[in-house]
Amino acid sequence: MDYLNIAIAKGRLGDKGYELLKKLGLECKEFEEESRKLILTSEENKVRYVLVKAVDVPIYVERGAVDLGIVGKDTIMEEERNFYEIADLNFGKCKFAVASLKDYKMNTSKPIIVATKYPNVAKKYFASTGRQIDVIKLNGSVELAPLIGLSDVIVDIVETGRTLKDNGLVILEDMYPVSARLIANKVSFKLKNERIKKIIDGLKQVIGEEI
Repeated sequence: MDYLNIAIAKGRLGDKGYELLKKLGLECKEFEEESRKLILTSEENKVRYVLVKAVDVPIYVERGAVDLGIVGKDTIMEEERNFYEIADLNFGKCKFAVASLKDYKMNTSKPIIVATKYPNVAKKYFASTGRQIDVIKLNGSVELAPLIGLSDVIVDIVETGRTLKDNGLVILEDMYPVSARLIANKVSFKLKNERIKKIIDGLKQVIGEEI
């Protein structure tokens, strides 16, 4: 049997994803050990976990360097890569939202200045509502932008809303729901279809039991 290669990010998202796959017989002892190795193998279960940054998971899957990947819907939407999205893993739930200062009034007679780590998502959303924007790409602390006049609004991931509230910002519009997803390389989906479909069927059962 060929190895099943899975890209996964270390951290909460990756750890929860691994626990789900472990329940389906894809256990890997090396994954559970303290190590700096980036490729973790289980000879017994014929699976390799490849540790990458979450934002890089889509390109590893698209290029066929791995068969499967676990990644947030936010990254999928921003990266716009070519692969199959085969399962909603039902954890890591949050949402994209537009937020700004409490007293901000949106003026659509001129482009809205939007600060975000997700420029593609922001452009798609505002285009769908017929509003023009000027996007500023930031890499962190997006909440700061409207506070010091860098932008009118922000587009960001919101889980509890605590960070927005602590910085005097409010949600103006909910955009898209987000959760962790299992994605598959298109060629791998054909060549390893039996094994991948078995995982999909197993996930439906495991996730259903956890809801």
